[in-house]
Amino acid sequence: MGNKKNYSDEFKRDAVALYRDTDGATLSAIAKDLGINDMTLRTWCKAAGVPIRHSRPGSAVPAASGIDETPEQELVRLRAENRELKAEKTKLATERDILRSAAKYFGRGDSLVTRFQFVESHRNTFEVKRLCEAVEVCRSSFYAWVDAADARAERQAADDALAERIRMIHKADNTMGAPRITPELNDGSAADERVNHKRVARVMRERGIAGYRRRRRVKTTIPDPANQKVPDLLKRDFTADAINERYVGDITYLPLEFGGNLYLATVIDCCSRRIAGWAIADHMRTELVEDALKAAGLLRGSLDGAVFHSDHGSVYTSKDFAKLCKELGVTQSMGAVGTSADNALAESVNAALKREILQDRNRWTDAGQCRREVFRWLVRYNTRRRHSYCRYLSPASYESEHHAGNLMQAA
Repeated sequence: MGNKKNYSDEFKRDAVALYRDTDGATLSAIAKDLGINDMTLRTWCKAAGVPIRHSRPGSAVPAASGIDETPEQELVRLRAENRELKAEKTKLATERDILRSAAKYFGRGDSLVTRFQFVESHRNTFEVKRLCEAVEVCRSSFYAWVDAADARAERQAADDALAERIRMIHKADNTMGAPRITPELNDGSAADERVNHKRVARVMRERGIAGYRRRRRVKTTIPDPANQKVPDLLKRDFTADAINERYVGDITYLPLEFGGNLYLATVIDCCSRRIAGWAIADHMRTELVEDALKAAGLLRGSLDGAVFHSDHGSVYTSKDFAKLCKELGVTQSMGAVGTSADNALAESVNAALKREILQDRNRWTDAGQCRREVFRWLVRYNTRRRHSYCRYLSPASYESEHHAGNLMQAA
């Protein structure tokens, strides 16, 4: 089949709303962020009656030449403008060269330390000021990082040794967290060898060591024992040899500040980790998960022969959803009731979404803000966010470079 992309009506509405509600945003900037063509977004905006901004608000209007100016004054002004344009051209060329050099560094992942390392490696080629501006770090922070190199290496070595001791204790009892591991470490130790519980917690957090803890959350899985039983075809193996073979899905709640929730349903490709379809609503009726699966079908062109794995929520066990799966040629799969590990991939994506968007917040201000931020994150997750499973490519790039030929086998 062809490579023409199909987008759901909800995707189009959210894209138009994102452009309309983002102050100062240009059409091309929003289109690039969403991974779509400028003309496509322009067409959607015109269809929705949203006016196109032809220039950024606050941009300067060129002064009219020859009005109340002597020839000498006009010459001075033009020379000044020429100098500014040359300086801007030089600056942009330098930034371009810097960012090209940064590719090999950011290919291993983008972090603050990686940016500092890049500046340090290229400070003999470019000005530190320009380097810091290009990779968006503060010069004073960079110099402080350089000055602290020896102390940092010493602390890192000590933390590595502590981490090995923690892993030995945690391996013996994986239910132990920092509060219980700290006294184990300090038991029988000399006073100068004792460690603080905050340091233990930090080392464990940095290395992904955590004790077992049951999380409290809104219950979105409501099993319906009256419907037919569906086998578990994945058995916690969330991988696939090709795109459009295996999907997982789930519903997660999106809490609002003044009460209530929105709900997000996702359909995630096990091969590329791409969120192939999603839907957001203020309810958890069957239509929510149906819309998400239909959106995935629009993106792929066909889901015939694919497996869709979920939990035992009533919407997934409903007759209407089973009917839709049959119409699309999708085989259903379900994990055990009440076992989140049987749908760990979907749970992980939901956790990453809330962690990366909300950060220190507990909820969204209102439904409009929630929709915009979640929509932007979902699109960036697919098109821009590097994923370790995809060898630090985005899911869309991973599909394009490694699995383009396996998207759809038959029409």
